[in-house]
Amino acid sequence: MRRAREIATVGTMILIYCRGHHGTDGTQACPECASLLVYASRRTERCVFGDAKPTCANCQVHCYTNEMRDRVRAVMRWAGPRMLLRHPILALRHKLDGLRPAPLLPNPKKGQSGPR
Repeated sequence: MRRAREIATVGTMILIYCRGHHGTDGTQACPECASLLVYASRRTERCVFGDAKPTCANCQVHCYTNEMRDRVRAVMRWAGPRMLLRHPILALRHKLDGLRPAPLLPNPKKGQSGPR
């Protein structure tokens, strides 16, 4: 549930950003933003913390590449304040999730390497 909400939040932010910067109608993203959403969704679904996942800003494991992290950071910086007006409940839940402490990194099972 937690991961699904985070994917929905990131998707909403990307649509808001895409509408403001690329002139889309706000229901579909341009190919560049759509690829960012697919990337963010895939990384969120595969999070080592599972449903105890913290927000990415509070995470100990940075699973995004530097380029993608910068792109998501730019989207969130621009769309975050606009989320308060367009989707206040989703924005509030995201803010509250960011206040939760990050869980400890799970120990890898014997014979396995850590997260990559």
